[in-house]
Amino acid sequence: MELLTLLYALSVFYFLFMIWKRVDARRDQECYILDYQCHKPTDDRMLDTEFCGKLIKRTKNLGLFEYKFLLKAIVSSGIGEQTYAPRIMFEGREDNPTLPDGISEMEEFFHDSIAKLFARTAISPSEIDVLVVNVSMLSTVPSLAARIINHYKLRDDIKVYNLSGMGCSASLISVDLVRNIFKSNKNLYALVVTSESLSPNWYSGNDKSMILANCLFRSGGCAILLTNKRVLKKNAMFKLNCLVRTHHGARDESFDCCIQKEDEEGRLGFHLGKNLPKAATRAFVDNLRVISPKILPMSELLRFMVVSLVKKLMSQNSSKGGGSTGISKPVINFRSGVDHFCLHTGGKAVIDGIGKSLELSEYDLEPARMTLHRFGNTSASSLWYVLGYMEAKKRLKKGDRVLMISFGAGFKCNSCLWEVVRDLGGDGNVWNDCIDGYPPESLANPFMEKYGWINQEDANTFKSKQDFL
Repeated sequence: MELLTLLYALSVFYFLFMIWKRVDARRDQECYILDYQCHKPTDDRMLDTEFCGKLIKRTKNLGLFEYKFLLKAIVSSGIGEQTYAPRIMFEGREDNPTLPDGISEMEEFFHDSIAKLFARTAISPSEIDVLVVNVSMLSTVPSLAARIINHYKLRDDIKVYNLSGMGCSASLISVDLVRNIFKSNKNLYALVVTSESLSPNWYSGNDKSMILANCLFRSGGCAILLTNKRVLKKNAMFKLNCLVRTHHGARDESFDCCIQKEDEEGRLGFHLGKNLPKAATRAFVDNLRVISPKILPMSELLRFMVVSLVKKLMSQNSSKGGGSTGISKPVINFRSGVDHFCLHTGGKAVIDGIGKSLELSEYDLEPARMTLHRFGNTSASSLWYVLGYMEAKKRLKKGDRVLMISFGAGFKCNSCLWEVVRDLGGDGNVWNDCIDGYPPESLANPFMEKYGWINQEDANTFKSKQDFL
């Protein structure tokens, strides 16, 4: 009898031990952000209305209709006068880029932001275990990741991943890659470096679908330091709760809407198709369908199910009677599970569209709008400038939940939920020198005031671009 009792006790003990072991192991698989550093180029690379005019003047293949299109695109873009461009633009060589132009643009970012990140965290480059670099439109040999390893003398056994062609959603793809590595390896440091090279990608033709990219994209980048070391949990800024990736590349309409290609005259550019909003909406809806149950409370999910069911039943009854229900389409209240919304700054229309879909307030959309105005669309790194705005405004408090949403070529929609680990004050933030001026009284673009008269011009009487400028 005693032996049986002992065996029973040992079995229970073993069962509890295995549960504890599994729970304890999961604590070593968490993904934390220790710090991040957004890149702020030097003031001699800043774009204002006057320089944009000079840049247009140098573009030889534009006519009146293209000028009108550019004016409309720039004015409605939501981009201000303090964004940044590559040095090649200011040297007047955007039509004839060289490989060193693209590399030097990236190295200027690497040498600035990564160095500041190491200095602020007091972590040596030799401690980095994983390096993930994502730059979509520049591929070099050796890789950009190899250039970082060489400059900072990283270890020989470092795990290295160099991603290209992943578009504006590449940041969260890089984070997902790190998260999966953390699941099978303990006590690691990971460095994620995200940017885009604009130097070799200026479009000099007159295809409107490809000119648009020239108006939207700006220089920027971000370096993010992550870890799964449980002893550093209290030092971390954010903890990753979940991440969802949606890829609609199997659909031709989605695949073709956002693609690098040559125009009819052989000029290379980045095509943004008219069906882009439709493709983005489909990917966005599918992504939300997966992530919503992971981030929203059960009460909100049950409320939405009940309201949807009532709506469906009333619609069926009204269709039989030939009447209308008068009930609006049910919408999930994401604020019930999310405190802050970190949205991709793909353009004013993108921000407005997400805000309308999720029924967000102007307060919710302010970080994305201000980031677009101050830094423009910096591709995959734009999310981190938006996060930086929230931090600089001291919005992020311990326990808050931040939903990141990004879109990219493919077509992809990626999202994740971060939990704020401690109150954040914005020390060393890229916004620190200008945050007091945001939001400004007006986001109006001075381009309309200076060049608005072009809309009244007639193609038969318009003489030249000299008249325009």
